[in-house]
Amino acid sequence: MGFHVFDTYVKSKNGHVMHFDVITDKNDTEKAITFAKEWLKSIGENNAKVTTEECRFCHTQSVSEEIEIEIMTNGYFIAKMEGCPE
Repeated sequence: MGFHVFDTYVKSKNGHVMHFDVITDKNDTEKAITFAKEWLKSIGENNAKVTTEECRFCHTQSVSEEIEIEIMTNGYFIAKMEGCPE
């Protein structure tokens, strides 16, 4: 099954850039932005700006079973790349 990857770059409240991918089973940018905002809120970055400028469709790929389960449970998976909290 193909999952859709949205490449996302967001400025944190202390000014550094967080790079992460939103991976979901829906090829829907607005939904990916909603998921990005939900995750950012969970890490205390409620005011981070996320628009189609910061979150863009990148490609479709297969994922591990662990990631697929998380997507089926929560709707999305966040793949932390750079500048994201552990």
